[in-house]
Amino acid sequence: MRPWTALGLLGVAVVLSMAPWFSAAAVLPQLRAEWHLSPQAGSWLALAVQLGFVVGAVGSALLNLADRVPTRRLMLLGAVAAGAANVALLGVHTGSVAFALRALVGVALALVYPPALRAMSAYFTRGRGLALGVMVGALTLGSASPHLVNSLGGANWRAVIAVTSGLAVLGGVVASLVGPGPYRAPAPPFRPAQAWRVLGTRGPALATLGYLGHMWELYAMWTWFALYFTGVLGGPSVAGVTQRAALATFVVVGVGTLGCVLGGLLGDRWGRTRVTELSMWLSGGSAALLAILVNAPPAVVLGISVFWGFWIIADSAQFSTIVSEIADPAYVGTAMTAQLALGFTLTAVSIALVPALEPRIGWRGIFLLWSVGPLVGALAMRALRATPDAARIAGGRG
Repeated sequence: MRPWTALGLLGVAVVLSMAPWFSAAAVLPQLRAEWHLSPQAGSWLALAVQLGFVVGAVGSALLNLADRVPTRRLMLLGAVAAGAANVALLGVHTGSVAFALRALVGVALALVYPPALRAMSAYFTRGRGLALGVMVGALTLGSASPHLVNSLGGANWRAVIAVTSGLAVLGGVVASLVGPGPYRAPAPPFRPAQAWRVLGTRGPALATLGYLGHMWELYAMWTWFALYFTGVLGGPSVAGVTQRAALATFVVVGVGTLGCVLGGLLGDRWGRTRVTELSMWLSGGSAALLAILVNAPPAVVLGISVFWGFWIIADSAQFSTIVSEIADPAYVGTAMTAQLALGFTLTAVSIALVPALEPRIGWRGIFLLWSVGPLVGALAMRALRATPDAARIAGGRG
């Protein structure tokens, strides 16, 4: 199979398979009302998939699944399991059972996303950064789609759950059409400690630190921007504000799709450590600027936020690409999965901190807090560029 054909199929498979994750944001207000959930319980329901993904990714890394099991089998299993756990919500009437099912969705999706990235590294040597950038860009567009649904007035939650469950299964079927890439290493021996051993070496450790700095702000911004911008527009009591804020959030998150593509092109041609460092300076700087202009007119806030949304995700795929280039080739999938597990663990923390801290420090303090992660990440990538591993990144471009 041609590499770009494989990329197209896997990109579609990932967006379809991850649909149950994205559906929660579109129907959460309806679930809160129907199940009489408190705001705190609703937040935990939103976090359930994130936490489940961490558990699944850690288990997958310990078992070396992405390297030892064919990608198409793993993705088919994960997608079908995610669809089954998601559709089971239709028979649920309590928040606690719903939390458990949403967590299972996350566990299952850990068998979809990391193996897809691993598969692309086996199809591409040249242009790998762009290929993985396109993959993450597709994921970004999927992340934005629930906000578009909300901007149009929402949808019946049962229909959303049923449709996204079916899409997940379809995504698994599409993934099953993609065979192993020509650069995939043979299945290695079972070594549970390999993931942490790989990430413990200097080069991959610095790449992972950069990734953690990136993830510190990314999902927290994606999760809470709509709430912040609702306040900028005057609050939820003002007619039409909720829909306008949702549309703005769709644009802010969705523009990151273009950022991923540009980040991939720059990573391949200019150097991955350079583009990741630049991206984090720009995204962290945008967060700091919003802290200064937190009460600016909506048009000014939106303009800065769109710029922020472009650069906040532009570097994402490059961290996985770097690991694929400098980790042990036999355990690339394991290293990628471990990196993702650490990153998503951190996102659960940064997401949960916002409702706890915002009443005390306000949005100005939240934006300043978010800007710390990219600062640390940018310095880590500069340090990586000075190591011998840089010679193996992006064909020697670093």
